[in-house]
Amino acid sequence: MRKLLSTIAVLILTSPAAQAETVRPIGSGQTGDKVIYAVIQSGLSQLGYENGEMLTGTYPVINLTVAQGDADYSAVYWKPLQDQFFAQAGGDEKLLLAGPLYTGAMQGYFIDKATADKHKITSLDQMKDPAIAALFDTDGDGKANFVGCNPGWGCEAVIEHQLDAYGLRDHINLEKGEYFALIANAITNYKAGKSIFYTNWQPEWVNSVLVPDKDVVFLNVPFSSLPGEENANTKWKDGRDPGFATNDNYILVNKQFAKDNPKAWAFLDGLRMPIGDVSDLMARTEAGGDSPEKIEAMAKEWIAKHQAEWDALIAKANSAQ
Repeated sequence: MRKLLSTIAVLILTSPAAQAETVRPIGSGQTGDKVIYAVIQSGLSQLGYENGEMLTGTYPVINLTVAQGDADYSAVYWKPLQDQFFAQAGGDEKLLLAGPLYTGAMQGYFIDKATADKHKITSLDQMKDPAIAALFDTDGDGKANFVGCNPGWGCEAVIEHQLDAYGLRDHINLEKGEYFALIANAITNYKAGKSIFYTNWQPEWVNSVLVPDKDVVFLNVPFSSLPGEENANTKWKDGRDPGFATNDNYILVNKQFAKDNPKAWAFLDGLRMPIGDVSDLMARTEAGGDSPEKIEAMAKEWIAKHQAEWDALIAKANSAQ
């Protein structure tokens, strides 16, 4: 009997521990999103999961990758902006939306306030005036140079649609290479006293450098118009119209992963980050906090500020079956 017990003890001690489930994230590679992922990964670690290496891709690729099960989730899904990518990847049969993580995200067309005030520019439609367009012409072709969205981003499709809907193709020169390189150049031009014309969204670090209503203003569009929508309405309650629908940010999750991992799903579906917090974290990241150590420290700091809600969410997720 002693020999049998000794053998069992040896087997227990030498048997490999059960390996934790590895959760595979995918994102767009934007610096500002890093803290969001760090917060999520911290929660998943507390629930006993391993965090896999981050994959990156354009938003159509992100939706398809999660739908196919080659990644388990993406932390940045703007609804309704990315709904076409969701549907094309398989929709409700393969994907779920957890959250919303934060609400009230906006986007618009911006110019510097000094130029807007001096020339009384309030509407995108005014770019049809050659004298107005010339203010933003940086390459001498007579068109206003405009920093747009990267190919493969949902906002790119909106801008391309609106250039036609508003009859602006002959008046605006759309630049859509690497957005953050282009916007960095626009910021340099602004600091040199030049006129600038670009798109941006909230939350995003650019707004901490080019502050809306202080450094820049957004332009109203002549009317609401979105691709694939007959009766689009992008107006705000005060009557202003930025041309982009207000979005809520969800976490995109593979449906089978959610079914197989109820704890992870409960956590992802219950996590909330106020949009003001997200904006602040993005600004701090861009201002020199993008090292892995600083990202982790900011994530821990955010969790500590919301410790009671965090602990309740972790407890709820741990009890999910």
